[in-house]
Amino acid sequence: MIDATLYGYRREDESFGLRNKVIIIPSVHCANKCVEKIARANPQAAYITHQHGCSQLDYDAAQTKKVLIGHGTNPNVYGVLIVGLGCEVVQANELAQAIKQETPYKEVHYIIIQEEGGNDNTIRKGSAIVESMLENAAKIQKSIGNWSDIILGTECGGSDAFSGLSANPALGAVSDFIIENGGSVILAETTELIGAEHLLAKRAINETIKKRVYEVIMGFEKLVLDSHSDIRGSNPSPGNIAGGLSSIEEKSLGCIYKAGTKPLVDVKEYAEKIVNRGLTLMNTPGNDIEQLSGMVAGGCNLCVFTTGRGTPTGSPITPTIKLSSNTKTFRDMNDCIDVNAGDILDGTKTLIEKRDELLDFIISLGQGRLTKAEINEQNDFSIWRLATTC
Repeated sequence: MIDATLYGYRREDESFGLRNKVIIIPSVHCANKCVEKIARANPQAAYITHQHGCSQLDYDAAQTKKVLIGHGTNPNVYGVLIVGLGCEVVQANELAQAIKQETPYKEVHYIIIQEEGGNDNTIRKGSAIVESMLENAAKIQKSIGNWSDIILGTECGGSDAFSGLSANPALGAVSDFIIENGGSVILAETTELIGAEHLLAKRAINETIKKRVYEVIMGFEKLVLDSHSDIRGSNPSPGNIAGGLSSIEEKSLGCIYKAGTKPLVDVKEYAEKIVNRGLTLMNTPGNDIEQLSGMVAGGCNLCVFTTGRGTPTGSPITPTIKLSSNTKTFRDMNDCIDVNAGDILDGTKTLIEKRDELLDFIISLGQGRLTKAEINEQNDFSIWRLATTC
């Protein structure tokens, strides 16, 4: 069995982070520039920007809050600074209070641009707060964890005809291993399960979970149909089609391999906390970054992202391992891709050997290794918008 010793950061609630980030979060898009400048003054800090936080209907504002709070409470985060404007719907102090209530052991601060008297004062004060948090975070010693501490987010983007033959089955083998050793796995991308819902439903642990699988997947399909839109061209995308995928059903049959073979124990809505060990379905769009942000908000402390065409995507706080389905993409986009599953197709590696290579890569993350997305400073973040701006 692969060495079960992982190194990371044991939090007071027993959650486990592979990273120890300080993150700067704008409560509203009006604070983006201040956040960027605070981060520029403290390049070791993580940060996000977004286009939300005000002029949103109540359920969209609630979704924004949920995703922002989830990034603050993620076990990969040591401390948080929320930057607000002051007059927005999603208030900075409310976000800070919610993060502190859920994870009282974290350092959590907020500042308001209107109360500080403008950008310059906000940037100076925010930079000092972040600098102090970074100093405190550096004092935290690493702890020993194991596979049961992992909440693995599975994702595929820029898929091609090889994805379902190499990269996704290899990730599925990793998913099975983590579940067998007490960990948790998230399967998402609801639109990319259309046509394969019956296969997932068969794995549900009870009738309630089985019913939820159909409700979530068929509900998303109905949403598209009710909009009088054609999903073709959006999913599969032009790149998927160029890569050899003919339909959403064909794509779905390849995508589902990421989740391995274990029973489905839970179904969660977008960005909800993962609470059960085993395999959980999270209702997300197929959009890569909206999905990744939802899983991270749900507590995902590690993501493996399979790709046929190639992508640079990575979370600002959760290590995102990129796994190519073919050797050509691995070579052509080597500054973005961590591991090549094309050697399964080439016949030089077995599925289990590739699984073990991925598991060794995960172990190395706690020993100082960075993913390509981390090296490239990817801080991709996007929230699934449910309705119009008002």
